[in-house]
Amino acid sequence: MRPTRLIATFFGAGLIRPGPGTWGSLAALPVAWLLHLAGGVWALVAATLVVFLLGWWVTIIETAGSDDPDPSEIVIDEVAGMWLALWPVSLGAMIQAVPITALWPGWIVAFLAFRAFDIWKPGPVGLADRMHSPLGVMLDDIIAGALAAMVVALMAVAAHGMLGL
Repeated sequence: MRPTRLIATFFGAGLIRPGPGTWGSLAALPVAWLLHLAGGVWALVAATLVVFLLGWWVTIIETAGSDDPDPSEIVIDEVAGMWLALWPVSLGAMIQAVPITALWPGWIVAFLAFRAFDIWKPGPVGLADRMHSPLGVMLDDIIAGALAAMVVALMAVAAHGMLGL
């Protein structure tokens, strides 16, 4: 397998059927945990930015000459979006000085919200998706990840602020 394809499929996660986007998002989770362990939220933020740029580049290469601007096996975009959705969880764990796994409800909310925004493609997510370009491939998931991160943050405020949990 070409290195660009290996990266684009996130080491083969995008080749799993059905639902390669979901498999790519799931594959992103243990790596996010390792990144958090290695350097907290800052490592996760840096890795997200690097993966966004790397994903854009490999998507340009992998879609060149193809009629499909967004092949389902390319899931590096889901990885970047999933990691962005986890930023509030990582930040919360770092601020509270607890293991990131202690915030497991945030992981579930991040995953479900990200997948929902990525599948339904509301508003700006759909707009980016309709770009039909490598940048659009990456941006729709980054926007979905940002929206999911907002949901995570709002749910954390509701659970911890208003409910006192």
